[in-house]
Amino acid sequence: MPSWVYKFIPMALIWGSSFLFIELSLELTTALGVAFWRTALGAAAMAIIMAFLKVKLPKQVKQWLHLWVAGILMSALPFSLYAYAQQSTTSILAAIINATTPLFTLLAILAIFKAQKQTGIAVIGLLIGLVGVGITLGVWQGFGDNDPMAIAALLLASISYGLGTPYLRKFITPMQLPATSTAMVQVFTSAVTLLPLYLLTGPLFVAAPRFETVGSLVLLGVLGSGVAYWLYHQIVAEAGSTVSSTVTYTNPVIATFWGISLLGEPLHWYEPVGGILVLLGAYLTQAKPLFRVRKSKPDVG
Repeated sequence: MPSWVYKFIPMALIWGSSFLFIELSLELTTALGVAFWRTALGAAAMAIIMAFLKVKLPKQVKQWLHLWVAGILMSALPFSLYAYAQQSTTSILAAIINATTPLFTLLAILAIFKAQKQTGIAVIGLLIGLVGVGITLGVWQGFGDNDPMAIAALLLASISYGLGTPYLRKFITPMQLPATSTAMVQVFTSAVTLLPLYLLTGPLFVAAPRFETVGSLVLLGVLGSGVAYWLYHQIVAEAGSTVSSTVTYTNPVIATFWGISLLGEPLHWYEPVGGILVLLGAYLTQAKPLFRVRKSKPDVG
């Protein structure tokens, strides 16, 4: 069995559980607070990993600037948007919409990056996925109980991820940086970006700390934005971005399990139906690799 499989399984479990952690963390702090602490704790975890592996940080300003942009697209912006949306939507819905990331990645490639010609099956997958989004949201009933602004935030988060993935492949992968330093700089610069917004826009905390809320925020940061992010970049380096992006398929399953069993969230019939179409569409968009894999350096000092 390939070595990356042993990294993929914990990564999938952690990221699939992140929607649960976000839901509980919102009982402690604001949406921006969740995003900030998530990236700050993730950066702290990454710093420990880097020290243990004796990996060095990038030295060129150009490298830091590109990683900062990637951090905004892949961390700061989507983390804030997901936390904002989950104040008024279920974690299940958030996870299903998260699965649209490959669809928006394909759109970004076609419209902006124009990195590679896509097959007809990929375009069909895009259309199927978009239909699945509409069914998942129950558009025939005006989004039901969901706040339209929250829905917009979820879609914008997926668009941000969709832009970030080809940005990584176009500008950062060719730098041949160690995967750990790439992940570290992205979450660190995201925390730096979010800190002033967090301090200036409201209370630092919205309730007294409880074990489950503090624990969820710590797990979200240390595991979700630290360990899992490091695993993700390791998998990209070993197996390529197409393999690593298949975590999209596991997130809704894990999040739905936690949402129903622990949070008592309702599951409408059209959400799994639409979710299946979203996953099918995402699969078809990746039927052929979106990029030629150029592997990163292994983690050595």
